[in-house]
Amino acid sequence: QVQLVESGGGLVQAGGSLRLSCAASGRTFSTYVMGWFRQAPGKEREFVGGITWSGGSTSYADSVKGRFTISRDSVKKMVYLQMNSLKPEDTAVYYCAADPARKLGLGIHAYEYTYWGQGTQVTVSS
Repeated sequence: QVQLVESGGGLVQAGGSLRLSCAASGRTFSTYVMGWFRQAPGKEREFVGGITWSGGSTSYADSVKGRFTISRDSVKKMVYLQMNSLKPEDTAVYYCAADPARKLGLGIHAYEYTYWGQGTQVTVSS
């Protein structure tokens, strides 16, 4: 069983920054693809970005490319989402997710991820 716990959300003004953290349990965390998703009220959950199990490759949604950065520390079993130049449209609940099965690349669809955290709210004011 894998447990994921997000933290670091909050209220920030447009143009500001936040760093989300995701703490993971599980002996084989270092082999998991990790993703960040977000869901705004009335909208579907959408892919924000992901990182391969090795940390050697990342992928981002076009809407956050150049502003958000994902990193992982497999020793500490942590995944991070650094969010810069935040916009009001970034307001959402942000979720950390784990895919324990994929060995090549990473998925961009929610159904490809098996384990999910409870989410952390990010609110960007204009």
